[in-house]
Amino acid sequence: MDISPMVLTLGLGFLLLAVFLLKKKPSSGINLPPGSFGWPLLGESLEFLASQRDNACYDFMEKRVKKYGDTFKTHFLGAPMAVFYSPAGNRFLFSNENKLVQTSWPSSLAKLFGNSILTKVGDEAKDLRKTLLTFLRPEALQNFVGRADTIIRDHLTRYWVGKEEVKTFPLAKRCLFTVACALFVSLGEGPEQDELYDHFMDLINGMLQIPVDLPGTLYRKSRIGSNHIRRILQSVIDKRREDLASGLASSDQDLLSYLLCNVDGRENPLSDSDINDNIMQLLMAGHDTNAVAVTLLLKYLALNPHCYRQVLQEQLNITRENGEKQLQWDDIQRMKYTWNAAQETLRLNPPAGGTWRKAIVEISYGGFTIPKGWKLFWTANSTHKNPKYFPDPDKFEPARFEGNGPAPYTFVPFGGGPRMCPGNEFARMVILAFLHNIVKMFEYDLVDVNEKVIVDPFPTPVDGQPIKLRPQSKK
Repeated sequence: MDISPMVLTLGLGFLLLAVFLLKKKPSSGINLPPGSFGWPLLGESLEFLASQRDNACYDFMEKRVKKYGDTFKTHFLGAPMAVFYSPAGNRFLFSNENKLVQTSWPSSLAKLFGNSILTKVGDEAKDLRKTLLTFLRPEALQNFVGRADTIIRDHLTRYWVGKEEVKTFPLAKRCLFTVACALFVSLGEGPEQDELYDHFMDLINGMLQIPVDLPGTLYRKSRIGSNHIRRILQSVIDKRREDLASGLASSDQDLLSYLLCNVDGRENPLSDSDINDNIMQLLMAGHDTNAVAVTLLLKYLALNPHCYRQVLQEQLNITRENGEKQLQWDDIQRMKYTWNAAQETLRLNPPAGGTWRKAIVEISYGGFTIPKGWKLFWTANSTHKNPKYFPDPDKFEPARFEGNGPAPYTFVPFGGGPRMCPGNEFARMVILAFLHNIVKMFEYDLVDVNEKVIVDPFPTPVDGQPIKLRPQSKK
């Protein structure tokens, strides 16, 4: 049921008033970074969220950097905030985790993701990260390359082959969701996966909206979606525990079995809540952000035929040597130019534009004082599109990543330091497996080379990026 604009406005007003009254007023009498807290109650939230949706976050930040410098204050999503907008700022935040700062997502997001690696801090975060990385490290992932390759081939055969035109983004999302479900919880295609996918779409579509938890709002749908995801995953967890006990499942078949059969860094079994919330978070990151990357990589390759030809040649060389065998980990390691092209795509359109920290003590930085409790924000676009670090920054140029690559703390699509995304190797594996199969099977052209890309909450082609397909003529 749709909610009336008047009720929505009143609800938003009461919510923001409550936030305003509960929050401490920004500290005075100290040398705060320059900047503006924006409108009373609202701060700069509406302008920031609008810039996100229009894929203009870079412009939002650059406007303030030119006025105030690369460290400035603002106020959005209910909190006073300092923005760090430089490699030095990235280094400061990444290297001071649990010393001066801790990860601190807005409370509206924390409610959606519960006890996941996204929201845990301190020793709990260290222990959980160590556990997840044991499964997501390259040595473990190499056992799953063939399974991912088979799922992707099957998807392309069923939904792409024989079609003159397809919409890349929704198909890539569905394919990579199936890959993530298979590798994380051994859940194949069918009604249960379909229901799970629908709830993930509700979760994603409302997670970065104004957090008004009233009937009909996108945030309410997101919260309900997260509850349904937990319900479905709990039934999968219960069934897997029974199968492990009876010998019908193995301890190393997927992430779920691994988490059920192992302990955290303090030798304690993980709770069902921890397992549930972390699988939910990884399923989201494991398909949506990777679908963004492969979709936009196909776009940039179409717009840069010389880059496409190099990717194609690299993939055809692998196919000639392996025939139609499943991809292996060694094949992934040989896709050097293709991964350079993927990294250049991540530079131009980072799937996650930035994240939040919180000052756990009063911080001195750049001659300014940042009060304890303030939020801190960093964004990949502070460096990714800066000509100082990437000359001609709007140009698609995979060669930037040859040799030693970019300077430290300038290329940060996966973050950095102790909070660096634990799934970066998984992302590399599925992106390259998807590209390998696409280019060896199809030639393609963009239907609309000027299709707009918005961010809501991840970069999204507004029309799904339709492409015209032809069977690959080069063998």
